[in-house]
Amino acid sequence: MKNVYEIKRLDGTKISFIGKGLLIGVVVGFVVSLFRLSISFFSHTVFEWYHYLSGHLFLLLPWVIFSLLVAYFIGKLIQSDPNIKGSGIPQVEGQLRGQITINWLSVLWKKFIGGVLALSMGLFLGREGPSIQLGAVVGQGISEKFKATKAETKILISSGASAGLSAAFNAPIAGLLFTLEEVHHSFSPLVLLTAFSATLASNFVSLHFFGLKPVLYIGAIKALPLHYYWTLPLLGILVGLLALMYQKVLLHMGQWYSKLTILPSYLYGIVPLILVIPIGLFLPQFLGGGHDIILDLNTISFSATSLFILFLFRFIFSMISYGSGLPGGIFLPILSLGAIIGVFFGVILTQSTGLDDIYIKNFLILAMAGYFAAISKAPLTAMVLITEMVGSFSHLMAIGVVVLISYVVIDFFNGKPIYEALLEKLVHTEDIDIKGKKTIIEFPVLVESTFDDQQVRDINWPKDMLLTSIRRGESEILTHGDTLIHAGDTLIILTDEGMTQYIKDVLAEESYPSTSNK
Repeated sequence: MKNVYEIKRLDGTKISFIGKGLLIGVVVGFVVSLFRLSISFFSHTVFEWYHYLSGHLFLLLPWVIFSLLVAYFIGKLIQSDPNIKGSGIPQVEGQLRGQITINWLSVLWKKFIGGVLALSMGLFLGREGPSIQLGAVVGQGISEKFKATKAETKILISSGASAGLSAAFNAPIAGLLFTLEEVHHSFSPLVLLTAFSATLASNFVSLHFFGLKPVLYIGAIKALPLHYYWTLPLLGILVGLLALMYQKVLLHMGQWYSKLTILPSYLYGIVPLILVIPIGLFLPQFLGGGHDIILDLNTISFSATSLFILFLFRFIFSMISYGSGLPGGIFLPILSLGAIIGVFFGVILTQSTGLDDIYIKNFLILAMAGYFAAISKAPLTAMVLITEMVGSFSHLMAIGVVVLISYVVIDFFNGKPIYEALLEKLVHTEDIDIKGKKTIIEFPVLVESTFDDQQVRDINWPKDMLLTSIRRGESEILTHGDTLIHAGDTLIILTDEGMTQYIKDVLAEESYPSTSNK
């Protein structure tokens, strides 16, 4: 018998959100494309300047002064709005959790200018984190124009973030999965539809600026023979352990920078902007987030020793660059480090097992995916992102093996998703900030949840929330004490905006006791 409390959702709602997603995608596509073009133009100018400077060292002092001025200018931007620091992804997650308040217009122009300056100077930072935050604030701005509710605003911010990653890497499906897997950790039909339409629209715009060629196209890739699959678990273990090292070091960079008592925190950028000068003078080919490094690894032969040195060099300066708080991401630096690990692994195999060196590029791809999956703890996003960026689907099985093993390794050592861990350093999650504003949150009931097949009355709910309804498939059910909860349901909860993450944490502890401490 049909539940009298079952309410069918109106299709018009979905169409409306798809339309808003398309609008956000178009705007984000133009903003991020302009961001990428600006970085490309100024980066080329800086590269040419270093080439000229190497033959005219008497101009070194003016360049040092200019670099200090750039560091000071970016520092003042950071001082005026600390939410533009770093990649911006932790800030987006914090905003969606109700833990951080963002002034979208301030972040939009300051992150744009600060990001262009920091990335153009040759620091080992990526464009993807800033692109995601730029997309998120565009979504927030558009939501204000539509006078959206709190719940609708979060959907539009999420869609903008998805569109930002899509436009940054020409990877629309990865942009969608990143929001579902990394930002929300759950599936919502409205978020899915809105974000998907936004990623497609933003990718369509960016393709007009940058063409159809995949961002990291490395040519045809011959599938790794099955008799070499025994190497994949070994690679997964290697990248998992190195990912754990990456997390540990990155999360301690703030403490190490704090020892520079002669500098205020907003001027930490002086350190990498001065240290990058000798790199630009003597090793200009190594400047930037790592895009060119990945392509060079595919075309230039490196010895195992040179690859080991290159990994240490890029690892250390990536940490120095990001730890300073300058606007810039870690996606591309992570991928470049993963590519170096993969090529190193492939070179060792060719020397020890007689592996044909044509398969080295396979390990380059596999290690990129495994390293990113372990650090971010977003395995599906990693698989799809690398596939879209290299433009080849012939290696999905091998990628899946490496990603799974690397994920298990870092999970065994209790490694957290890197952006979640960075967010915890930004906010004190144990503090509850009552804002006096109501908001709706969604909590998924998975198959392993203790809530499955329980009545509403039998669950120990937190006192500061109200279960208003349950979304089941395409329908929404108004709840009462006898309502039975099933796996696959999404709980619709009313609470205070400042308590959203606290409520989610308590519910996670109640419903997934065996994994809540992971």
